[in-house]
Amino acid sequence: MLTGKKVTLGVTGSIAAYKMANVASMLVKMNCDVHVVMTKSATEFIAPLTFETLTKNPCLVEAFERRTPVDIHHLTLGQTSDLILVAPASADILGKMACGIADDLLTSSIIAASCPVLAAPAMNVKMYQNPIVQENIRRLRLFGYEFIEPETGRLACEAVGVGKLPEESVLVDAVLHKLAGKEKGRCRKDLEGVRILVTAGPTRESLDPVRFITNHSTGKMGYAVAGQAQKRGARVTLVTGPVSLSCPKGVEAVFVTTAEEMYREVMERAEKQDIIIKAAAVADYRPKQISPEKMKKQEGQMLLELERTKDILLELGREKRKDQCICGFSMETEEALPNSRMKLKKKNADMIAANSLRENGAGFGGNTNHLVLITENGEEDTGMLTKEACADRLLDRLYEIWKQKQN
Repeated sequence: MLTGKKVTLGVTGSIAAYKMANVASMLVKMNCDVHVVMTKSATEFIAPLTFETLTKNPCLVEAFERRTPVDIHHLTLGQTSDLILVAPASADILGKMACGIADDLLTSSIIAASCPVLAAPAMNVKMYQNPIVQENIRRLRLFGYEFIEPETGRLACEAVGVGKLPEESVLVDAVLHKLAGKEKGRCRKDLEGVRILVTAGPTRESLDPVRFITNHSTGKMGYAVAGQAQKRGARVTLVTGPVSLSCPKGVEAVFVTTAEEMYREVMERAEKQDIIIKAAAVADYRPKQISPEKMKKQEGQMLLELERTKDILLELGREKRKDQCICGFSMETEEALPNSRMKLKKKNADMIAANSLRENGAGFGGNTNHLVLITENGEEDTGMLTKEACADRLLDRLYEIWKQKQN
């Protein structure tokens, strides 16, 4: 996939530097020519010999290492590479990049670079949230540098918060999107004019004016599907529950709160769609009675009577046109594949995208997911990818199914 591409990895002083050995290995297996530049502090966490063994190229640390023939590394690396990936990017390196400081080989190579530069910040949560660090990131964005957002989790310092370097697959996928996008069809307009409706996020079912029942969905997967479909030329409608995400550019957004509202908005638009992708986590039940006033605390237990909400995917399957394609999502905690295949048949869907909440890195909230795309004729395992990459794989399969239905 990366034959003929040259990537320079800039590794800085962070415990997360150990992940970069696997990143280098994964890129080499894609026929990428990988070169590694380390800061001196990075060598305290991982040995340069590790990268030399994996990449079969010298791992550079000093700005003026004597080699034959003479090579001005700080110029040639950034001007002969297709991409520089700085990961982990410490607070120190971000500050130097933002201020134009070039006091070692890595910073000199970045300043002299004529290729794109990606940075993946990784540091303590307090450091990452420091206004100075955030200002440096903002400034670098203005200069055209791009970023892979850090994840939230337990950090090496035992703090919990944002600042975690994403998994290796996320970093590699970011490189693929940057370098192999056009070759792999990510940027082509293959969905030009196709009408796609996507649902995303949770729903909220009120108990009283203060409380409601909901779930842990953040909407990231559905928003990724809508965004990737729009980039590929589709005419996208996004019916979304309450989330804290910005609507992708060029997408028509319809905002709802309850399962009933989502049902109504989807069904009103369903007839005009070519492909419908139900990625929302819609409540299966809602309170049978909504108190007009705040319910007061009482002694003993309180029983809450629930009633079923309308099954949107089932209704879509019943009314599906022969030339229309319907896809549902299945979030499971056990027996994911058998349960999802039953759902495929019961709901008369063309595809079910199954994932397990039990798998680390998949499910709600994160930037990655692991889907199994289930159709009547088989299954396709995407492996662990970014949600954008999962969205592209899902759209690839749905487009194939839809095209077959047009014949």
